[in-house]
Amino acid sequence: MGRLKARMREAYESNQKNEHRSICLHSFSDLSHVSAATFMYLLKDCYFYGTHKATAKFRILQQQVKRALNNDPQPGPFTYIVQCMYIIPLLGQSHAEGFSHMLISSLRHLKSVESVQKDFIDAKCLAARLVLDILASVVPHEERILVKLLETFDIELKDMAHAFCGSELGDEDLAAAREHLKQHVQYFMKSESYVTAVALMTRFSIQCCDESFLIKLIGGKQYKAAEEWAAFMGKEMIILIIQKYLDVKMLKSANELVKQYDLAEEFPDVNYLYKESSLKKLAEKGCWDVAEVRAKKDTKLMEYLVYLAMEAGYMEKVDELCERYSLEGYVKSLVPEEVMCQSDYLELKKLILEEIVWVDEINELLSATSYIEACKIIGVDCEWKPNYEKGSRPNKYMRKFKTLP
Repeated sequence: MGRLKARMREAYESNQKNEHRSICLHSFSDLSHVSAATFMYLLKDCYFYGTHKATAKFRILQQQVKRALNNDPQPGPFTYIVQCMYIIPLLGQSHAEGFSHMLISSLRHLKSVESVQKDFIDAKCLAARLVLDILASVVPHEERILVKLLETFDIELKDMAHAFCGSELGDEDLAAAREHLKQHVQYFMKSESYVTAVALMTRFSIQCCDESFLIKLIGGKQYKAAEEWAAFMGKEMIILIIQKYLDVKMLKSANELVKQYDLAEEFPDVNYLYKESSLKKLAEKGCWDVAEVRAKKDTKLMEYLVYLAMEAGYMEKVDELCERYSLEGYVKSLVPEEVMCQSDYLELKKLILEEIVWVDEINELLSATSYIEACKIIGVDCEWKPNYEKGSRPNKYMRKFKTLP
């Protein structure tokens, strides 16, 4: 009995020592004999049994997928991912989009690798076939995934025509493929899926809209899609979108488009208007020093900054800027009514009504307090002089009470 216990103890200690030398080879370390279905099953298990939060698990798995795609997936990483994209919807709608983003984004670093270029070319036709299946609702993927597939695999009209018509391509086949895609564009427009519609139109050169479509995009705040479509349509539409941006005071976006497409001759004032708008926003936030730095190299902008300070009643800043940049003459040239018009302010005497009680003495305060305490509903509002220095606090304010008996 004693020998048996001794042998059991020796076996246990031996196992403990060997445990430190054990090696576990995961399937991700060699994908040469791992099918796409098995890979997705393992990836799903890794996610579900992970102990981290969802975002952390996603990032960790994304790195694992990037490394795994270098481990000889057959016939190549791009084709392998297209196969996986057919399987992902079987995982359930709640996880399909997340896993799809993970796999597609993992391919980006491989696009510049010389050894997989042949697989990339071969996979384009398969990816085009997948896009057609998604459009036909045969494979249920979100529209965002559809757009990502088009971008990642750089799918062209000839790839779509090859998947749609067959291997031998002619002009009629390209026209047929474009017409087929045009029908899907019209469907997306009717369902107000404008981003997807624009992605298809710009990538496959489908022209089926006029300027009313641009107005719809801007009205729906789809600004990026609107800019992409305008660039696709040409200079006339770019000028139109800039004008629409100016109409709604989107000066930053208008200025960026003017610079991007070299349209300063058509819109000579946009850059200055944008700078004025930036200065005004900084002044409203009390960031006068930052505004001064922005305006330092432009006398006209510095004069505008002085005007803003004067309009705000910040006379200390007016004197400071005038002295520093010799703008005393500019201040004297301003008509007082231009900066502070009396009609902009209400006179106190005109507001003395029976419904309004002004409290500025202790007896009036006691009387108002007694009246307010008897009311069922009380509304409170406060107003104070604006601050012109960032971080400072108001030292005087007015409190208003609205009562309903």
